[in-house]
Amino acid sequence: MKKLFLFVFLALAPLSAQAAGGSECGELKECLHAPVNYQDKASLQNGAKLYLSYCLGCHSAKFMRYERMGADLGIDKELVQQYMNFTSDKSGDQITTNVSAKDQAKWFGAPPPDLTLETRLRSPNWVYSYLLNFYPDEARPYGVNNKVFKDVAMPHVLADLEQDLKPEEYKQAVGDIVNFMAYLAEPNRAQREHIGVFVLFFLFILLVPVWFLNREYWKDIK
Repeated sequence: MKKLFLFVFLALAPLSAQAAGGSECGELKECLHAPVNYQDKASLQNGAKLYLSYCLGCHSAKFMRYERMGADLGIDKELVQQYMNFTSDKSGDQITTNVSAKDQAKWFGAPPPDLTLETRLRSPNWVYSYLLNFYPDEARPYGVNNKVFKDVAMPHVLADLEQDLKPEEYKQAVGDIVNFMAYLAEPNRAQREHIGVFVLFFLFILLVPVWFLNREYWKDIK
């Protein structure tokens, strides 16, 4: 039994570290905590809007489809197609970028990665910390650097948004983007959490008759 518990602990330890964000955040002592909430539809909807407006120009999310995104986030199919689908004329298509990988490689040195699973690769805390830690650096090609990812080739694409919003509003906007990216990586997470509540409630109710049955079964046994 001890060996079983040890095996489970060792198996889950890397996942726990990833969920906590780890400590691999460059110059930061530790990663910032991302406000991820799979049940917050308002945050997810705003994150989707910002991602499609600021990130999709370079970064695709090709493992997600516009129609599925709209259904999960409670956005009408027609609204998704009219205001959020910038790359296709069909709501059932994947979320891809219109810029060719060849042009991206020419501009940035390498094609920007697809971000569908980025929060699972890096953790939401890492992505949140990264997006909030660009700073001016004239020595870099785009005039910016990053405390989390030193000498990154990506420009500060959210610079205009940062200038237009107050600091706390900007942090909230970035949090919404990361929340949406977390949803992209695990689109069934909200449903699993919802079902999990009912499962725990059922097990709690089941505990009562099981306890009485156990007591009745063993009462005559000494």
